[in-house]
Amino acid sequence: MAWITAAEALSILSVRPQTLYANVSRGKIRAQPDKADSRRSLYHREEVLRMAKRTNGRRKVETVAAQAIEWGDPVLPSAISTVVNGRLWYRGQDAVALSRTASLEGIAALLWECPAVPFLGSATKVNPAVHRFSGFKGSLRSGLVALAARSASDLPSIGRALPVLREEATSVLVTLTEAMLGNEALNGDRPLSEHISALWARSDAEGVIRRALVLLADHELNASAFAARVTISTGASLAAGMLAGLASLTGPLHGRASLSLNALIESTKRLGVEAAVREWLAQGRTLPGFGHPLYPDGDVRAAALLEMLPTSAAYTQLMDYVERAVGERPNIDFALAVMAATFDLPAEAPFILFALGRCVGWLAHALEQVEARRLIRPRARYVGIVPNLA
Repeated sequence: MAWITAAEALSILSVRPQTLYANVSRGKIRAQPDKADSRRSLYHREEVLRMAKRTNGRRKVETVAAQAIEWGDPVLPSAISTVVNGRLWYRGQDAVALSRTASLEGIAALLWECPAVPFLGSATKVNPAVHRFSGFKGSLRSGLVALAARSASDLPSIGRALPVLREEATSVLVTLTEAMLGNEALNGDRPLSEHISALWARSDAEGVIRRALVLLADHELNASAFAARVTISTGASLAAGMLAGLASLTGPLHGRASLSLNALIESTKRLGVEAAVREWLAQGRTLPGFGHPLYPDGDVRAAALLEMLPTSAAYTQLMDYVERAVGERPNIDFALAVMAATFDLPAEAPFILFALGRCVGWLAHALEQVEARRLIRPRARYVGIVPNLA
């Protein structure tokens, strides 16, 4: 991976420094500190070249739209969250700062713009019979089936008042939580993080679990949030939107990256860090748990979690070598894997926390999309066989 100086990047792009810095803050060009001079930054050469190619000449409307879909400019207006200058903001508030004390229920109230969200254990449950359709207690499969069951029976989101939908949002979150953790997981007037730490018999992990849930609550217009919004834009129920979000989250490039990281860790134990990383990259695979286009100086969510965790030798050696040899720093998936290993949590714990935390954000996007009252329907840029119009 080649890195170049600001002068070299500006020469390639033929832009002012402010434009270069703006592209970095938007996640279009990665940057990292210059180890030879801490006052300077280095820039990812391939991404600079790609940006130069994009801006060469006047871009057509369809080209701009196509680039917006893939790590480009925002394609939908949203007031929920954003990443600016390498920091995550929830409705204008620093997410890392909020994570020091906030509960997931408190973040739900903030993102859903309502006075308060009751603790999930005491929330009114709608359609509790969905659990008997799942067949599995405490699993991803039961979460998918529970949401699918509600999707088949819940009212559409279109034409309904926001206060009613906010109440339903809480019940949908309860449905997913109980399905993934087990039907008896929620009971009593206490935060979800306390329920989870008690269920997993790790009371000493409650603080970091709480912080993880808060930091995972939303992350701009990511793939799963976009899937949820597209679904809600058709007028589908909140449960249907959450089902679309959860299905998108199951991909290895999104919510299940921690599982790939576990495989890499096992490889380092068998081969050594350098040989394992070399083998992984030689197979054409990017390293799971490292790097994020929106955080050129490192994922602040990962840093906030890792500061609460004693990192084991295997993770520390991998982290140090990857930063030195590859130029990438840990992201949130790495931190979740470290947390699970530190407290001996269930194998699916990183994904469960990701899904339950992010469901709060999906519901915020669903409520915002209901207010927008627009169908999301991009056009395709057809590249197939030219039709015979004769």
